[in-house]
Amino acid sequence: MGTQPVDSQPSSSVVPDRHLAQVAALREQYRTLPPDAPVRLAKSTSNLFRFRAPAAHPGLDVRRFDRVLAVDPVARVAEVGGMTTYEDLADATLAHGLMPFVVPQLKTITLGGAVSGLGIESSSFRNGLPHESVREMEILTGDGRVVVATRDNEYADLFRGFPNSYGTLGYVLRLRIDLEPVKPFVRLRHVRFRTAADCAAAISRICADREYEGRPVDFVDGTVFSRGAQFLTLADFVDRAPEVSDYTGREIYYRSIPFTGVDHLTVRDYLWRWDTDWFWCSKALGVQDPWVRGIWPRRYLRSDVYRKLVALDRRHGISRRLQALVGAGRSEPVIQDVEIPVDRLEDFLDFFHSEIGITPVWLCPLRVRDDTRWPLYPLDPDTLYVNVGFWSSVRLAPGEQDGTHNRRIERVVADLGGHKSLYSTSYYPERDFWRHYNGDTYQALKRTYDPDGRLPDLYDKCVRGR
Repeated sequence: MGTQPVDSQPSSSVVPDRHLAQVAALREQYRTLPPDAPVRLAKSTSNLFRFRAPAAHPGLDVRRFDRVLAVDPVARVAEVGGMTTYEDLADATLAHGLMPFVVPQLKTITLGGAVSGLGIESSSFRNGLPHESVREMEILTGDGRVVVATRDNEYADLFRGFPNSYGTLGYVLRLRIDLEPVKPFVRLRHVRFRTAADCAAAISRICADREYEGRPVDFVDGTVFSRGAQFLTLADFVDRAPEVSDYTGREIYYRSIPFTGVDHLTVRDYLWRWDTDWFWCSKALGVQDPWVRGIWPRRYLRSDVYRKLVALDRRHGISRRLQALVGAGRSEPVIQDVEIPVDRLEDFLDFFHSEIGITPVWLCPLRVRDDTRWPLYPLDPDTLYVNVGFWSSVRLAPGEQDGTHNRRIERVVADLGGHKSLYSTSYYPERDFWRHYNGDTYQALKRTYDPDGRLPDLYDKCVRGR
């Protein structure tokens, strides 16, 4: 494997010696893994919803790459380990009056996860997706090299092809990312729209103008409670707040939206407003019941705690057995995020209300920042998309098979010119999958950076669940 810990050097800055030593140790561990065994990560957090049995062989231990290595408040950049959570990164950067361009909604999403997968939040209408603010990535490739990839160096093909590769081309060990300035507080306006058409038109207008009724708009997202109750939450940075709400304890953020015209949060609480209740999904675990809420320790009101409970349930089939015991019938998990062109949002929501029926639904507009081509998730730079997120289950009718509703959603998303994230279950036939996610480019990258197939194939990992 050689004696140098990195095969190509960072374009600028000094990487700490401790990090270089950890890279060297990881390369040695990678070299000693069984060559015929699938390589998996050993890590303490996950925000994927593709559950699988524990691996037979020890995983690649990347947990040590969980530090914010440096924050440069003058250049507005941060050096970050790939396993660093956004919670830790936000705390480190907010101390300097800065934040990442996009901070995904859940605290334990990692930088590497948001780049090799996808992340999004309410700044995405102006800042795109997390990988667009990355200056360079240090990646352990499938063939055991450690390379530093940038937009314009010899590894630019890997830099562009890494987003949406989900660890099938390599693992990111370090990133250099851009930061933007913040103010201490965020002012929120919750605006109701009676129809999906009116909501979509407002999204287009607000994202273009970056203002609404004379006030600037720094953040946009939305919550659909029903066909007649779509709310956009329009937020902007402010220096002062008359009073600040707290949704980290008994009060529940999403329940405030229909009843609170104007609200204020600290910038940190705004970033994590969805995490306390995992959007609204904590309800399924009973955590929104006032009695349960009263005894549940506040430090465990977190998305990662709920996700572990769901993983435990999936592993042991507890809820499935209870449903069978009470004769409740079978249900299908429908946990997805999809990107829909804004001018087809009304069509998608009409289909979704009629045939799926999950509420609430999250809306988050996004536009890629420039014409850089990200081939494995090819969004049109001239199109404003709206991420539609829905996370629940749907009852299966007699004769319907598991996957019925997810397959229906996949077909409609494709028909409307949209794209679907791959963090959860997918059912695409292989030919359709590679058509949506640029299989020719992916296979070329695979031949270059993982020629022996030590890492899983993207289709095998995301659809077959291997």
